[in-house]
Amino acid sequence: MSRFAALVEVRLRPGIADPAGTTIERSLPALGFADVTGVRTGKAIRLEVEADDADTARSRVEELCRRFLTNPVIEDAEVTVEAAS
Repeated sequence: MSRFAALVEVRLRPGIADPAGTTIERSLPALGFADVTGVRTGKAIRLEVEADDADTARSRVEELCRRFLTNPVIEDAEVTVEAAS
């Protein structure tokens, strides 16, 4: 078994309202960032998993996303897996 570091980036699906992103975007011109648009928020989850190989680790993390970390109706998740240091 090897240890793998995983990063799960969760974001709202296109077309789903993002009130936090809207609030941030409305505040930006007052801070001198009028040229920034399309703000969307999300969350990043870092974890480590023990598995025989990277593909198995990715499958386990994707299963964790489907069962617990995301709401598949409104959220998408991108999983990155690499050998843990």
